[in-house]
Amino acid sequence: MNCRACGAPLRSITTDLPLKVSDHTIVVVKKLPVLQCEGCIEYLIEDSVIAKIDELLGRVDRSRDLEVVPFAA
Repeated sequence: MNCRACGAPLRSITTDLPLKVSDHTIVVVKKLPVLQCEGCIEYLIEDSVIAKIDELLGRVDRSRDLEVVPFAA
């Protein structure tokens, strides 16, 4: 698969991704599998991974300022 922005190949990596889930809460998802472009800063998150992220974020304590959750496939 190639990057939609620049056309370079995408490669599978794991990364940590911060997500803002409310006005005062940020969640860092650790070891998230993404497809990273080899030519630019673009990345792609596959649909099955998005579904798992949605599940993880549904269990987050939104009264906290920061929460770190591991991504477990």
